[in-house]
Amino acid sequence: MKYSVLMSVYKKEQPNFFKTSLDSMINQTVQPTEIVIVKDGELTDTLDNVINEYISRYPNLFQVVTLRQNIGLGLALNEGLKVCKNELVARMDTDDISLPNRCELQLKRFLEEENLDILGTAVDEFCEDPAKPYASRVVPTDHGAIYQFAKRRSPFNHPTVMYKRSRVLACGGYSNLRRNQDVDLFARMLYQGCKAANLGQSLLLFRSNEGLLKRRKDWNNTKTYIQTIRRLWKMGFSSFGDYVAVAAAQVVIFCCPIGLQNWIYKKFLRK
Repeated sequence: MKYSVLMSVYKKEQPNFFKTSLDSMINQTVQPTEIVIVKDGELTDTLDNVINEYISRYPNLFQVVTLRQNIGLGLALNEGLKVCKNELVARMDTDDISLPNRCELQLKRFLEEENLDILGTAVDEFCEDPAKPYASRVVPTDHGAIYQFAKRRSPFNHPTVMYKRSRVLACGGYSNLRRNQDVDLFARMLYQGCKAANLGQSLLLFRSNEGLLKRRKDWNNTKTYIQTIRRLWKMGFSSFGDYVAVAAAQVVIFCCPIGLQNWIYKKFLRK
């Protein structure tokens, strides 16, 4: 089976992390037939040089979509989806590392289940050294559990997801949200009847550094998450109780010092 890789890069990305991420997708045991990179606004010269270097090394592999202004991850990914040539699309972030057999195992599952639309995996989180992960984000594996989980939290680790392009576009693609675009999209897809699953094993190394901790402490991030669950409640997917529980939990976590917030994530939300 053929598949595309979809990535979005903006000016604040780290070039070395970007290279490592690209290499992890190029070196998959089943290689992609294309890697679509969306340049979300003007990049630094260093990041542009990375992209040009890889295009030179793999001239038939890359497609680059250039956006004049930064429009945010979700809308940038929509632009990339428009040019993907394959039905199956593997998402990837520019600072994470996919294990070599990630896409092979996902393709195998799609072959086994023709009606499958979204397939993610668990992830191992690390700070500095990928060889020393400190926690795992484990997500539900069967459709029913995923559907219930999605009413309050994302049931997928977004950079691990492989999905059917046509189903994402049919459900309207990513919304114009600066944060939590994946929570919104996948809930809408589930609500509209898409079939979902997760592989139980960790197939991606997720970079959880100081920047991630600061984003969790950002009020705009907290507010957007609450607003996203409110949208799902108004849509009829989540209940009013789900909305209240999420709002209360998000406010409590936001009010915690970063150290305590990090402990809560590790103790109760990770394994």
